[in-house]
Amino acid sequence: METGAVRRKPDTLVVRRTRISDEKQHIHQLHNKSFELTQVIHLLEDPLTANLKERHLFALKKLLRRSQIGFILKELTGIATILNICAEKAKDHHEYLPILCEALKICSLPFLKEKSSDELNYAKDGIEFLSHMGCLMRVPDADVRNQLVDTVKSFYNSVAPIELLDGLQVTSPGYRLQLLEHSDLAQTLLLSMAALENQPNIKLKLLQTLQFLSCSSDRNCVLMLNARGAETMCLHMNEDDPSNQTLLRSSDILWNLLERGCREEVTAQLNSMECILSLKEAFLHSFGYSDRQVTNVLLMIITAIAETLSSLLIESLFAKQLVVLATFPELKNHNPTMCNIKINYSQEDFQTKKLLLNLLVVMSNDSAVAQIYKEERVILALLTLMKPPGALSEWQTMTRDWSASQQEALQLQALMTLASITPLMLDNYMSCQGNTCLLLLLDWCVQQDAEFDHVNTVCSSKGWGDKKVQVLYCVRVLRSVTSTGDESVKQDLCDQGIINQLLGILMQMEANPDDDDVVTIEIMTDVQLILAVLCETDMHRKELFGSEGVEMVVHFLKKGFHKFYGGLGHNKLTLTTIDCVWSCIVGCYTTEDYFLAKGGVCLLLDLLSAGPQRIHCIILATVLELCENPNTLPHILTWRDKAGHTAPRILLQLWREEEAELNVSRNQHGGIADPQGPLLSLHQRGQEQQSLPSNIPSPAVLELSENLRAKIYSIFCKIGFQGLPGLSAMHYVTLSIVRRYLDFKVGEVWQEINRELSLEGVKPISPDQEALSTITEIMEDTARRVTSEQSSIMEQHEKEELSQEENMYTEIKARWKQQELTAKSSKSYGPKTPKSEILKEVKAWDRPPFKAAVQDNS
Repeated sequence: METGAVRRKPDTLVVRRTRISDEKQHIHQLHNKSFELTQVIHLLEDPLTANLKERHLFALKKLLRRSQIGFILKELTGIATILNICAEKAKDHHEYLPILCEALKICSLPFLKEKSSDELNYAKDGIEFLSHMGCLMRVPDADVRNQLVDTVKSFYNSVAPIELLDGLQVTSPGYRLQLLEHSDLAQTLLLSMAALENQPNIKLKLLQTLQFLSCSSDRNCVLMLNARGAETMCLHMNEDDPSNQTLLRSSDILWNLLERGCREEVTAQLNSMECILSLKEAFLHSFGYSDRQVTNVLLMIITAIAETLSSLLIESLFAKQLVVLATFPELKNHNPTMCNIKINYSQEDFQTKKLLLNLLVVMSNDSAVAQIYKEERVILALLTLMKPPGALSEWQTMTRDWSASQQEALQLQALMTLASITPLMLDNYMSCQGNTCLLLLLDWCVQQDAEFDHVNTVCSSKGWGDKKVQVLYCVRVLRSVTSTGDESVKQDLCDQGIINQLLGILMQMEANPDDDDVVTIEIMTDVQLILAVLCETDMHRKELFGSEGVEMVVHFLKKGFHKFYGGLGHNKLTLTTIDCVWSCIVGCYTTEDYFLAKGGVCLLLDLLSAGPQRIHCIILATVLELCENPNTLPHILTWRDKAGHTAPRILLQLWREEEAELNVSRNQHGGIADPQGPLLSLHQRGQEQQSLPSNIPSPAVLELSENLRAKIYSIFCKIGFQGLPGLSAMHYVTLSIVRRYLDFKVGEVWQEINRELSLEGVKPISPDQEALSTITEIMEDTARRVTSEQSSIMEQHEKEELSQEENMYTEIKARWKQQELTAKSSKSYGPKTPKSEILKEVKAWDRPPFKAAVQDNS
């Protein structure tokens, strides 16, 4: 046992001594290394040793040999100094070039740290080191430049772990990338593109590196844009390159700058004819590739540029060539641009076609492009593309080699494009019989879905098959066309029976209770908007809308507002339904009478009573227009809501709520509190000291259209102010203000005129001043009389309440007296005696005449 103990003890001592010696040795090595780094810098900079090339190379090789595992963070400043000195000396002595290559190769390894805090403490040194490292691109040697590019590329690759000395750690994986973002390395590499004209291989590697930099960081994109990176990439993308990689890399970098950088800065740098012509050359050249990837990237870039630089595209004739490509292969074209273009109907070609159609929409923002669209028959190409297969000619069917799904997608894309550009070229649209094509497509979609539902009644749970999206986009085109207001277009649609066709689609879709989705609601909304535009100004079209249209409107009004805030678009559908009442029914007495017979006004009042506040204005305006029909008034006066409230009561309640929202000065009973401004809102009072220009309406006039009071007053003018059912004293107080609304409004306008004259320093002549004073006095006197009337109403109301209270107390007192007599009568039976005198007395109390006499005395 003792021998074993003696043997283990020296072993432990040996281990401790070894660890202590290793730590001392490591610290000594680090100290010697730092000292050696200082000596090397001194050796290179000292004038006495500046020309000792052999000693320099020996010291530098020795230093790099000891740094094979990577540079330590705290030494980066010294290493940067050495690299810069070597770069300067390499101009005259090529022996320093291998040193630079070896140092850059070591830079591809992760930086090393002694402490965890070194990453933060030496971050600035690392940023400056990478900036200095990028400046080595000024060295004309191909090997140095090649190694520098490879080193930067290695930042984005995982590096295998290296066996390190004790006390050293590898920095975190993303640390160098963070340093790179804050350095000038990306900007310096971009600027070095001009120096690589005679080194295409290195230039291609540099482009790949810039591609990594631009797609990895928004900050790198900003740095590259600061060096005019977008312009540089655009002007250099057409350089000779058999591998076609230059165009691919350059276009990808340019797209990264657009996507991750500042789009306005990119378009500003490309705002020159040289850049547009370079893009044009690159785009047309890319069609010679078998792969459409570069073409599609360039198309996305051109689309982004066309949003702001469409005029340059037109001037360079590039826009015309793009339009020609967009109409191919739907139209035969002998343009030289199309000679070498072949379509393989692949997925890349399909994306190219979609991008070209989208570009047509973007370029249409510039009205100057409309002439190009007309010359290249864009409308005809789009109508051909959107036609169903059965409507195409034999040649067009043979040339349509897209798959079924691709054809459907392009059909939808063509419809979206038509919706955007058709308003610019209505004459071309009409000459190509666009209305007929759209109505045929709409009819085809409905028939296809009807057949689909008939065959697949079990599988098709949603009802409208797979053509609902086509119906949506077709209706969008019709809405876009009719919204222009062109009477010839609207008349052509009505002559082809669009009103009945759209009504049929509406009721067919509404017949499917499960079709309650966003697409269905949007179709219904757009259809009602189209009907409203078509019928608004034409009495004959309102007659065509007829009973079938009234049935449709009443059906949608009965749905109420319960789904108004559902998020699917029912709020828009409710508004367009009311708009249909205004545009398609109001003004035609036969249609109005049928609408009234179906309870349409009552449905509008139901919405007014329980619906959201935002639709009150349009409902009141519609009801007011219907009041021109004398048959409307009985419906309004006999209407009751679920709580039994009448229409006048609801209207007066809306008036009070509107004035509360406007902060109109009112007393506790809702009466006039300020006779000098009986209708003034808080906003109007705040503008009393402001003089407005002549082209801006005054607050008193503007207020007429911004709130409900004028409409409510107009409705009361129709139904009258006397004998209105269901009103309380509070409502009569409000009614007294409503009755004098026009007088108060006229006085308010004259007050504004007087105030404007005063603010502008204009003094009216005596008769005018007297007239202004008289008008003001009349308004104030009217307000005081209304105030007195309101006080009388409230006094009478208080008297009635007091009388009702007295009657109630009298009734309570009589009931208590009756209860006392009943109790006394019951006590008389207590003795249960056979005396006849007592029984006669009790019987006499129960006689009715005696009871009546007692009640009268009480």
